[in-house]
Amino acid sequence: MTEEKKEPKQEEPEPAEGKKLGRRDFLQGLSTLPVLGLFGAAVVQQARFDRKQKTKAAGTVKPRAGSVSDLNVALLGAGAQGEVLLNAMLKIPGLRFRAVCDIWTEYNRKKTVNLLRKYKHEPNAYENHEDMLAREKDLDAVVIATPDFWHSRHAVDCMKAGLHVYCEKEMSNTLEGARRMVMASRETKRLLQIGHQRRSNPRYIHCRERILGEAGMIGRIATVGGQWNRSAQPDLGWPARYAMPAERLKRYGFRSMAQFRNWRWYKGLGGGPIVDLGSHQIDIYNWFLGGRPVAVTANGGIDYYPASTHEWYDTVMAVYEYETPAGRTRAFYQTQTTNSSQGYFENFMGDAGTLLISESANRGAVYREPSAPAWDEWVRRGIVTAPVLSEDPAADAAAAVLDVRETVSPEKYGLPVEFTDPYHKPHLENFFDAVRGNAVLNCPAEVGYECAVTVLKVNASVEAARRLTFDPKEFEV
Repeated sequence: MTEEKKEPKQEEPEPAEGKKLGRRDFLQGLSTLPVLGLFGAAVVQQARFDRKQKTKAAGTVKPRAGSVSDLNVALLGAGAQGEVLLNAMLKIPGLRFRAVCDIWTEYNRKKTVNLLRKYKHEPNAYENHEDMLAREKDLDAVVIATPDFWHSRHAVDCMKAGLHVYCEKEMSNTLEGARRMVMASRETKRLLQIGHQRRSNPRYIHCRERILGEAGMIGRIATVGGQWNRSAQPDLGWPARYAMPAERLKRYGFRSMAQFRNWRWYKGLGGGPIVDLGSHQIDIYNWFLGGRPVAVTANGGIDYYPASTHEWYDTVMAVYEYETPAGRTRAFYQTQTTNSSQGYFENFMGDAGTLLISESANRGAVYREPSAPAWDEWVRRGIVTAPVLSEDPAADAAAAVLDVRETVSPEKYGLPVEFTDPYHKPHLENFFDAVRGNAVLNCPAEVGYECAVTVLKVNASVEAARRLTFDPKEFEV
């Protein structure tokens, strides 16, 4: 199986030679900080919930017997997203790749096996995950990057075979499938980490725990905005000499090579752009706001691409309503696949300031409202960097009085945490640390399920053409 996904280009990995220090020490230090401020109550409440869920998911796992420096790992799904995860894992010490499973044996599987051999791994190759599980008896963990509609079957089978599972988001394209994954994790006592990798990103952790929590810098958050926009692009093709036989495609749920290569656009296979792109960021809405939405109103459609090949809409806009401990928050999100304007980001707007954050390492800042108290203390304590001064203050001052409706631009403060590793690496590190018994998961099954409920409701709202409410029981398994 394959999962095709556009990711920021990253350098070719170098073989890991030793444990890289710094980030983990930083993250552990953050976990001991007190949580204060206007938004602190919501963050504390969510942090307690996070710890409870992580402990439930990881508390029964014992450290692996023998050497903890080598974990036997399989990669299930060697398409574009599997390649992204593999590139990150090749930078993590202590992993030994024993198996690669992918139905596109002529291309994806062959390419991945050859890459691993370059880095001194000797994996066995499989087309079918059941054959892999039957023959590989020494595996500790599997990393799943197959199409969404296979996630539940693959994850459940692997956990029942005794493996810990890292599964790419979306957890499943159906809530029934996601629920089966949660239940399997509980019943087998195997770890299940869902690939919402921002939850392990040190910049996001710093923003949630220090800027929103400890300092409460941006005040009462009433509005959130976010987007992921992508340029128009043709459907994915394939080299004719590597086309799979029709019988094999049918066996694994595809009508044709075109559908196999572009499964994200087909209902029943993927969940559409709101699942493919939006779930990463909507998960951050839940995390940073410390709660779950109570309602959503969404609108979307196939406005650009041919409906004959694109069953899912190419544009969608959604407004969530949250009831947080601090009050009501409205959160807007859009994703469209016809123009890349401003890329992807999340913007949290409070009455004292604004937090702009993105997984893109060169984007992120905090803006102080002119009426808010000075932030000198937070600069001194390293929560934000010193404000970026205007190159022409006189021009700014003149512009501010051109019209009574104009206001002075807010001061811009930087984020002090640099992060240049592959985006998925910290989340994978967290997973493998948990497998060794040295950590709890940052996104266990229950948290991944909450995001699936939140995001899949957008599709239901688009179809119903009306506002839909959430029953709190929907988030529980």
